[in-house]
Amino acid sequence: MRYVKWTFIALILLTIGAVFHYTLPQRDIVRIVNTYEERQDFGWNSIFWAGPNAGAASAPNRDVLFIQTVRANGNPMVYRNEDTGWGWPPYFKFDTANLQTEAADAVSSRTAPEWYAVTHYGWRSELFSSFPNAVRIRPVIGPDVTLIPWFNIVFFVLFAVFLLWVWRLWVRFRERRIDPVLEDIDEASDEVRSRATGWWRRLTGR
Repeated sequence: MRYVKWTFIALILLTIGAVFHYTLPQRDIVRIVNTYEERQDFGWNSIFWAGPNAGAASAPNRDVLFIQTVRANGNPMVYRNEDTGWGWPPYFKFDTANLQTEAADAVSSRTAPEWYAVTHYGWRSELFSSFPNAVRIRPVIGPDVTLIPWFNIVFFVLFAVFLLWVWRLWVRFRERRIDPVLEDIDEASDEVRSRATGWWRRLTGR
């Protein structure tokens, strides 16, 4: 039973961690090499794609904007560029066309590289054909610049405070509502046990 309990807790923590890792903003330092548009047919992997851009009708397929980049170590990274609108995750992104224009204007060559920090969420998976969604780009002085994730730090601090608050509420609720009931049950059990013992002694003469 103990193993089942800890397995269940581990699955919950892994699920929460995966949701946070997918949803919270991340930043990559890259060199933008190209932008393009491609029609995508959505199937079982549609959960990794945002909805249609604001003002567009829903359809089983649509044109999606992409931003091709290369990291400082030479590894490629491709981002999709889709509106999030009012949906999840709550980035309230409506400027897909503007971002694509900024990315196209930021294209640079290997011999004269210009480096940009791309803020995004999501995962890149070749197996599931999923791409992180670019939220914004901004120029940086070089590929070795240090970017401190202030938003994520504040988020996790507030999340820890929230968990502490929930835990305190649970402790108070248990002390006021659950513990007295358990104590009454224990007292009733002791009384029943005492009566049963006395009855058995009278019956057996012991």
